[in-house]
Amino acid sequence: MKLEAVDFNAPDAAACFVESLRETGFGVLKNHPISQDLVASIYEHWQQFFDSEDKANFRFKPESQDGFFPSDVSEVAKGQKKKDIKEFFHYYPWGQCPETLKDELQDYYEQANGLAQQLLAWVETHSPEDVSARYSQSLSSMIDGSDKTLLRVLHYPPMLGNEEPDAIRAAAHEDINLLTILPAANEPGLQVLGKEGEWLDVPCDFGNIIINIGDMLQEASGGYFPSTTHRVVNPEGADMSKSRISLPLFLHPKPEVVLSERYTAHRYLMERLRELGLI
Repeated sequence: MKLEAVDFNAPDAAACFVESLRETGFGVLKNHPISQDLVASIYEHWQQFFDSEDKANFRFKPESQDGFFPSDVSEVAKGQKKKDIKEFFHYYPWGQCPETLKDELQDYYEQANGLAQQLLAWVETHSPEDVSARYSQSLSSMIDGSDKTLLRVLHYPPMLGNEEPDAIRAAAHEDINLLTILPAANEPGLQVLGKEGEWLDVPCDFGNIIINIGDMLQEASGGYFPSTTHRVVNPEGADMSKSRISLPLFLHPKPEVVLSERYTAHRYLMERLRELGLI
């Protein structure tokens, strides 16, 4: 099985995109409205930030989860024992951010949120009746006005050769949120676990946008849309000396949104953050 990019402007784009999500947990879009020049500029400027000492001045606040997370507090994926080889910055419009980087990041945040609203509408339109009946409200309205949607700027540093055995850039995991919107990173490495237990490379052509299902959409749809296991593998050879920057937007509903009989969005998020050791 191979993941194919869907042309955002094609007449059947919505149906093909949702079918890909349903079958693989991932959708890949090309010819989408997100500015690639903006993405390239963010990658360049945030590489400079991660290479600087200034990042220590923006250390994250545990109570609000915004700011810089150094590698020594990096996540341990659910069910894993080793920390991921990465550092990252959590951006919320209301949170801390270097002034020189904020306008660009906010522009991207708004563009990606706009695309996300449309993609959630596609998912809802192409949900079977019995699945739609489970949604406590329209999917796009779940994120409308949410201040919990998170833009994470991820930095996977060059490999030094002294990494812990079995540690990788991002161990196999599922995302917590409804959907994740991800521009193709500046280096390959993202893989998704296929239905037959095989790892599939996600197309990383610069200009693609990659979307995957998170646990909250799986919960809200009663499992119809599967939250997909994915990972970022370590580079080899000459690529070991290269950094990798990634820019996932995690779409989070408003805290009070009812996902299922078991969970509100807030309760679900708190449970998973505790599992990750972030709170």
